[in-house]
Amino acid sequence: MGAASIEDQKQVIWNFIKKHSLCALTTVNAKGNPEAAVIEFSEREPFELIFDTFVMYRKYGNIQKNQNVAVVIGWDENITVQYEGIAVELNGKELKECQKIHIAKLPDSAKFMGMAGVVYFKVIPKWIRYSDLTVFPWRIFELPF
Repeated sequence: MGAASIEDQKQVIWNFIKKHSLCALTTVNAKGNPEAAVIEFSEREPFELIFDTFVMYRKYGNIQKNQNVAVVIGWDENITVQYEGIAVELNGKELKECQKIHIAKLPDSAKFMGMAGVVYFKVIPKWIRYSDLTVFPWRIFELPF
């Protein structure tokens, strides 16, 4: 079987991301050390991730100092998406648009809207790797950004 086209690879990754709602998000603290948390996320084209957090949480302070984040989606079925990107705090019209997307995927997250200290971020991808270890040879490919 021939190699999948970049468009086919993008579709595989997009479908995988859409079927998940949890990921491990890693930020970098002021000392340069990684800090990870499992969070809920939603997504929008082109491969952006959306999440909310409270300003008193470590991830918020870390992102204020260093916007570079890493994410792992999946893991329970030996298929993962590794994702590195830039976290950007949302506001204005884009915030409203992303809140709608987020609540459509994660209806329970609506309870946080309007709460003091809740902020939303989008993550813009810089590198994505898909790994399917359920097949041999393993199916692994990366998307350029």
